[in-house]
Amino acid sequence: MLQLDAESLYAELRQGVTHLLQPESVLVGIWSGGAWLAERLQRDLARPGGDKGFGVISSTLHRDDFSERGLSGGTDATRLPFPIDGAHIVLIDDVLYTGRTIRAVVNELFDFGRPASVTLAVLVDRGGREMPVAAAFAAAKIVLPAAQRLSLARDEAGRFSFAVEESS
Repeated sequence: MLQLDAESLYAELRQGVTHLLQPESVLVGIWSGGAWLAERLQRDLARPGGDKGFGVISSTLHRDDFSERGLSGGTDATRLPFPIDGAHIVLIDDVLYTGRTIRAVVNELFDFGRPASVTLAVLVDRGGREMPVAAAFAAAKIVLPAAQRLSLARDEAGRFSFAVEESS
């Protein structure tokens, strides 16, 4: 059984993101695991804007499987407390798989403006890409069967863990 230490991987992600950040960069986390990571990175890296200086974005309205999934998954989660036009965005997600969520999120970002750049950092890249998407930084690269799903969880103390589940 696959065992991943999410807290150790978070430490790797934190280190990797420091190399991606420019002074004017902003963090944007993808709802929900990426948002948890961006929130903690914002605090741990003492980014400008304090606890409210990071953004959260949902992929729901731009997904190509919207007809199958519907409005599940944080349609009202998008919160971007800074202008997107000209912004250098470091997009944070927990697990990169097919690339479809990233495509949807980039479309959502462009609904709010035109960023100067978008750089992707993920906790885990599990391969299996269906879209031409790559992370500038991944704390870990693993291979999972398509029938398995890797999910990030956060406990009440804010510590991260992973669960591997069989997809339905």
